[in-house]
Amino acid sequence: MHTMETATQATEAANPLLLRVEDAATLLTIGRTRVYDLVRSGDLKSVKIFGARRIPRSAVEDYIAKLLKESEEVA
Repeated sequence: MHTMETATQATEAANPLLLRVEDAATLLTIGRTRVYDLVRSGDLKSVKIFGARRIPRSAVEDYIAKLLKESEEVA
């Protein structure tokens, strides 16, 4: 049972629910300044925890889905 808990913790650590701005930028293959621009514009949702800006992983996925939908509408 201890091994199962360790494996679950390792998976959660590798896939955190909240990302640092730098990590979100890496996932989106853009710079961190552009991520801050997306947050300011409301295109990318974020939260603040003790003054630190965090991007929910689901917000990154939602933003990508929005981009895909927009590209399909144009095509």
